[in-house]
Amino acid sequence: MRDKPVVKILRVFSRLNIGGPSIHVVLLTAEMQACGYDTRLVVGRESRSEGNMIYLAERYGVTPVQIQELGRAIHPWSDALAFKKIYQLIREFRPDVVHTHTAKAGVLGRVAAWMLDVPVIVHTFHGHVFHSYFGNARSAFFRWIERVLSRMSTRIIAISDNVKQDLMLYHIAPPEKIVVVPLGLDLDSLLSVEHHRGTFRKELGLGPNDKLVGIVGRVVKVKNLEIAVKAAERVIQRLPATHFAMVGDGDEKENLVRLIAQRGLERHITLLGWRRDLENIYSDCDLALNTSLNEGTPVALIEAMAAGLPTVATNVGGTANVVVQDVTGYLCPSGDAEALAAAMINILGDQRRAREMGRAGRERVRQRFSKQRLVRDLDSLYTNLLSKGEGFPAEKTA
Repeated sequence: MRDKPVVKILRVFSRLNIGGPSIHVVLLTAEMQACGYDTRLVVGRESRSEGNMIYLAERYGVTPVQIQELGRAIHPWSDALAFKKIYQLIREFRPDVVHTHTAKAGVLGRVAAWMLDVPVIVHTFHGHVFHSYFGNARSAFFRWIERVLSRMSTRIIAISDNVKQDLMLYHIAPPEKIVVVPLGLDLDSLLSVEHHRGTFRKELGLGPNDKLVGIVGRVVKVKNLEIAVKAAERVIQRLPATHFAMVGDGDEKENLVRLIAQRGLERHITLLGWRRDLENIYSDCDLALNTSLNEGTPVALIEAMAAGLPTVATNVGGTANVVVQDVTGYLCPSGDAEALAAAMINILGDQRRAREMGRAGRERVRQRFSKQRLVRDLDSLYTNLLSKGEGFPAEKTA
């Protein structure tokens, strides 16, 4: 336990949908509480297609405060009610630190904290929506909002060096205000997945000599799964005994099903929806594929590497902070199906090389992305901001 006064942290997160940020905030809430902080997690409501990770919160003993009006989409009336509730929570709890995650929570949480003179206001960018999500005008509007919000923030956290570079490129905040704190995950079960082998292949009806590629993530436009299907088609032409398992769901599922049918790949590509038994899935895969247009830090690749898988991914956002070219896998240009297919064929055709990459990847994530390192980093950040007198919001202007 900490031998200093108890620090109160209110963590605000838009929704506990399935994905890396949800894992991150649940883990942080639980681990910081165990370190002696008084922590509360406030979350909104996810859409049906996104799934939710309430089960994970329960596993770690975290009971979130849920605000039904807080969600991803912009709804002025609901957003106003969500802001009112967040404001009331801050006024009642009187936290020393308000730490927000994701865009909507970052807007409402930081404005409310600034209005109530919370000593330290921190926001984490798990990625950003400054390109590849919306049109030019809308993207520019969101960049302007984030520049205003950064003036209300004591510190901005980027989860990778690449995300920090993007924040600087778009002039979101000055470099001295942005600190890089990589993700930290509970990887213990994935670091020892070997005893799960065989279960998932049996489910899919695959033999020991069939090749299996895993794709884990939301089925949304930014994940660019159309390119994954086109690359898969090229791989199957060269290596017919190859199967692709897509784990996830989202708005693009119908389009993806249609594309797979048009290409005649139903026997080779299985859409599984959301699954909790990732140990079973990763343990039986030969490699992991990520084709995103934009990434903060790809949690699915970290998980796959912890399970000992080589990786093939598009070189976007913070992916290069996870995958090391020619060491743990291959990085390819965004949208290049030929390059993605060639990289997969190289790995699938060379078992010795695949094992070397898998071992290198496992060691890399073990060192860089542990939950212990994450907790140390944030404990140090909170303590320094509060003790050095930096924990005061920007002056309000008339």
